[in-house]
Amino acid sequence: MIQAPALPLVIQGGMGVAVSGWRLANAVARAGQLGVVSGTGLDTVFVRRLQDGDPGGHLRRVIERFPFRQTVEETLSRHFRPAGRAPGEPYRVLRMLRQDSPPERQRLTMLAAFAEVSLAREGHDAEIGINLLTKTQLTTLPTLYGAMLAGVTWVLMGAGIPREIPAVLDQLAEHRATQLRFEVEGLPSGAVDYLRLDPAQHWQVLPAPLARPKFLPIVASNSLATMLARKGSGRVDGLVIEGPTAGGHNAPPRGEPTFDERGEPIYGERDVVDLAKIQELGLPFWVAGGTGHPRQLAAALRAGAAGIQVGTLFAFCEESGIAEPIRRSVIAAATRGEVDVRTAPRASPTGYPFKVVDWPENPARGVTRERICDLGYLRVAARGADGKLHYRCPGEPEAAYVRKGGRLEDTSLRQCLCNGLLAVIGQAQVRRDGALEPPIVTSGDDLALLRDFLGGRNRYGAADVIAHLTSAHCEAGV
Repeated sequence: MIQAPALPLVIQGGMGVAVSGWRLANAVARAGQLGVVSGTGLDTVFVRRLQDGDPGGHLRRVIERFPFRQTVEETLSRHFRPAGRAPGEPYRVLRMLRQDSPPERQRLTMLAAFAEVSLAREGHDAEIGINLLTKTQLTTLPTLYGAMLAGVTWVLMGAGIPREIPAVLDQLAEHRATQLRFEVEGLPSGAVDYLRLDPAQHWQVLPAPLARPKFLPIVASNSLATMLARKGSGRVDGLVIEGPTAGGHNAPPRGEPTFDERGEPIYGERDVVDLAKIQELGLPFWVAGGTGHPRQLAAALRAGAAGIQVGTLFAFCEESGIAEPIRRSVIAAATRGEVDVRTAPRASPTGYPFKVVDWPENPARGVTRERICDLGYLRVAARGADGKLHYRCPGEPEAAYVRKGGRLEDTSLRQCLCNGLLAVIGQAQVRRDGALEPPIVTSGDDLALLRDFLGGRNRYGAADVIAHLTSAHCEAGV
């Protein structure tokens, strides 16, 4: 009888756009814990790596195993630049996904996820996960299928209510047609739109079934945890319980919003998850947000958790996808105690609070960015008065947003996370005047504690993080 692998003590967070890239997930897996790749914007990350010359040839190596050869050849022909881009040359952008995107555009998204997971799985037998945002609906189905073709073993999803995902995983594992309810504003009462993916459309002969990955929704309330565990569309294999100190998107406070003197949302007792009630659901769970210390792992285990999910410490390690100049600059500022993490209530076009990092050498300071929406991952679909489907984002030019039926006040203080997060990993777009898109660095509140963890070092690896987090656990011989 084959024994099921033990549950991980530490799940590495699926951070940003390729901050949790394949190198980080691979290093964490080799160190004995669950490595997770970020699934956000993978298609753009993938083609930009090709346009930068595919350093090391890693992408070209693994996509040789992708089952749809024509997609590989067309993608390389269109995007691979052996010598990289010329100085000042902009990246070639992809056609934005839509409800009716053609099969070849879906396959490119599959290819990107396949490559990321394949690279994360190389050289070891450990499990690998992928993290997706529920809000980025247009990429969900092809990204999941591509990751499953590569053998992903865990799927984590937050920033929304991923109620339909368990059934989607069941169906994709058997190469059956699947669908997601598509959130469209302005639909008539009772009307429903869907996003669909049919694997049979892409194969001449369907292959053997795939392994169905475990599913972990990321939740911030007892009610959502209970609903997903008991009323989801299929099997939920565990839960990640995330608090508001975590980086990236946070759940908004419950009840009428209130703000402190810095304009940050105030969280109260209603926002504290009762872990005893979570334990009663009978599912393994991991605690996330402010967990970057051995004592948090010990506390989580005492509360009945299987372990913790950690992001911030991994985000600034050597294997992280953050571009080295930014990573070095933030670490130096952290050692001086000069980093500031703010929960910005309006920065994200999603409407969710979003953590933003500032420090003295932040290259985005004082930069006024021209409003451009050319990536579109956070767009919302809406039926216009003409009956047509429009896609709009509060971070796009105000006039365009209003023309598509949006309210002008919704554009205030919104930032382009798509372009800003790509700039963080060294893939900043070059604009018409030669300027580079400014980065938007996100992190959890634990960034302020990075100095203590560094202990005089100016660099560290993923294995150092895991050794630190599990030190007390190992010493206790548990």
